Amino acid sequence: MNRRQMMTRAAATLTSSPAVLPGIAFGTAMSSDAARPSHTASPPVARKVPKTIEQLGRTRVDDYAWMKDDNWQKVLRDPSLIKADVKEHLTAENAYTKAMLASTEALQARMFEEMKGRIKEDDASVPAKDGPFEYYTRFEKGAQHPIHARKPHDGGVEEILLNEEAESKAKAFYQVGAASHSPDHKLYAWAVDEQGSEVYRVHVKDLATGAVLESAVESTTGDFCFSPDSQWLYWTFRDDNGRPAKIYRRPARGTAQDDVLIYDEPDEGFFIGVGVTASEKFIVISCGNQETSEALLIPAAAPTATPVVFHPREVGLRYEVEHWNDHFVVRTNADGAVDWKLVTTPETATGKAHWKDWIAHQPGRLISGTMAFKRWFVRLEKVDALNQVVVTSTGGDEHTIGFDEAAYALSLEGGYEYDTDTVRFVYNSMTTPRQWFDYDMGSRQRTLRKTQEIPSGHDPAQYETRRLNAKASDGTDVPIFILMKKGTKLDGSAPLLLYGYGSYGIAMEPSFSIRNLSLVDRGWIWATACPRGGSEKGWGWFLDGKKFKKKNTFTDFIACAEHLHGAGYGKPSNTVAYGGSAGGLLMGAITNMRPDLFAGIIAAVPFVDVVNTMSDTSLPLTPPEWPEWGNPLEDKEAYDYIASYSPYDNVAAKPYPAVLATGGLSDPRVTYWEPEKWVAKLRPASTSGKPVLLKINMDAGHGGASGRFDFLKEIALDYAFAVWAVEQGWAKA
Repeated sequence: MNRRQMMTRAAATLTSSPAVLPGIAFGTAMSSDAARPSHTASPPVARKVPKTIEQLGRTRVDDYAWMKDDNWQKVLRDPSLIKADVKEHLTAENAYTKAMLASTEALQARMFEEMKGRIKEDDASVPAKDGPFEYYTRFEKGAQHPIHARKPHDGGVEEILLNEEAESKAKAFYQVGAASHSPDHKLYAWAVDEQGSEVYRVHVKDLATGAVLESAVESTTGDFCFSPDSQWLYWTFRDDNGRPAKIYRRPARGTAQDDVLIYDEPDEGFFIGVGVTASEKFIVISCGNQETSEALLIPAAAPTATPVVFHPREVGLRYEVEHWNDHFVVRTNADGAVDWKLVTTPETATGKAHWKDWIAHQPGRLISGTMAFKRWFVRLEKVDALNQVVVTSTGGDEHTIGFDEAAYALSLEGGYEYDTDTVRFVYNSMTTPRQWFDYDMGSRQRTLRKTQEIPSGHDPAQYETRRLNAKASDGTDVPIFILMKKGTKLDGSAPLLLYGYGSYGIAMEPSFSIRNLSLVDRGWIWATACPRGGSEKGWGWFLDGKKFKKKNTFTDFIACAEHLHGAGYGKPSNTVAYGGSAGGLLMGAITNMRPDLFAGIIAAVPFVDVVNTMSDTSLPLTPPEWPEWGNPLEDKEAYDYIASYSPYDNVAAKPYPAVLATGGLSDPRVTYWEPEKWVAKLRPASTSGKPVLLKINMDAGHGGASGRFDFLKEIALDYAFAVWAVEQGWAKA
């Protein structure tokens, strides 16, 4: 992602961070909310159509394979094309879930209003300076989507660049994935998805006339950039199987007839993207998967030149390129640098043979990101699950920006200017709302530019955050971040929400959330587990939770639940586990492995049909994710290992907890039929009598509803289900 895209996306997410209202004691008003179930609803019964699949000498029978729409590629672009029988079944499942959760609707409404009350409705991002202008996004009261705007830096009238709220009217889904102005400030471009399928269209607007140019860029991943001279637009093409496959170029004011293919990725398992270095001297095409990467360069002075390989791809070698003044800085895992190191290389000799170590590899210190400025180089590091920012001058002097809280989240926010002494970072913790700081790297002075405002009120002193460690089955310490009201009794009586992800090297941060407080204010304890598979304790933490070590993720999470229960943070009868996407795989696995540890499971867009999905090469993420999970089409060991934990394939007659699975009809990452099939198999297998529910958003994809308020309604339903599951709402007629 180039810096301009990074800046705009960061600004546009300011509403994801709102926060708190006075709480309601658990066990009082809550009980009346969740105690009157509907016993008139009957669960849908999915028909079985056995399909025998033979693979690598193994045989499996899939009773619900019919739920996959053979025309799924077209359904992503037009959900109305869904098969009639599938739509009928999903509609019945949604109706059943609504009926079963009818008694929680008042609670859902209250939670939604609480979350909404923590959002400053007319919020705005901190303006980012770029030459004569300051760019920002802002919301108007009641609006679901932001306005993109700018003002002259020296003062003047606001100019609206894009009004998402106006553009989204009468559309069930509207999501801007990236937006950017051209370096000469004359054009504004944005990528929009109107189905939730992550198939984006890029529009370009002439800021002098206000006219949107004809011939939008079609079928993109949402990834694009302008050339530094503002004359060209580059973008990533998305093929019919939903994969980034090619890079194209056209004149910035051109049409589809002017499109030129400049890069065609030969490996269907590689992700690709295009951006510009901070110095604006090079356009960079980045290619790679979880194990291998490659970059190609186009000199900004010759924007139509053929891309040149920076260093040829080598299996197992990963690297990322940044340009700093007269040389390149490369973040890489070369030479066994598991937690990455930084090397330098000349502009004229970029091959690995010329790389020289600059910031050496230090085990346990994950170098997770970098930013270059004319006089400074900034890196973001993670040590023992906490971030720090390190600033290095061109002269070699180095200092660290640190904080005192035991658990906090710290991130860099992209800017537009290279020749500046200011870097912006965002600080928050589970108790502390977000704060945006401008940091003068020369004077080392911090200027607070904005503190996240909580209109309904928030007093950090009423809450407590803790950092715990659970012992995994092999003795490894697994971090857990805790948020609870001060004075919460640790005698097992307080209900517990245990959240987890644990895949792709994505680290969970102890960050502030306006959403979680709707449970915590009701006496719940919120715990975020950091099992192996993430990168909280370095890249080795990820490597120890992938492929043939994937089960570590599941057993680590189970160890966290057991540790919390043993220390008085909840007990099995009042614990709900929560995870989404790959975290939904975690939910499915622990549901099979230890159903006795949980009263409820919330599996959002869950990746639960692992054998079938990793065997279907037509799906968008299958070839790119073989390095993460293994290839069950060619590797017997991979097949057997995946089959041993795949949630869908390991459903058996067990006393399962109450389950809520959610999905999106247009989701290209975890297709709707995964949770649909899982629920169809899980419901008749459960011997507990507890409900198994499915809710599919028929107008959205992987991220759920696009509007900032509509999204909160989905979260409120999840949280109300958690209360309902703990209080056994279905059993209290």
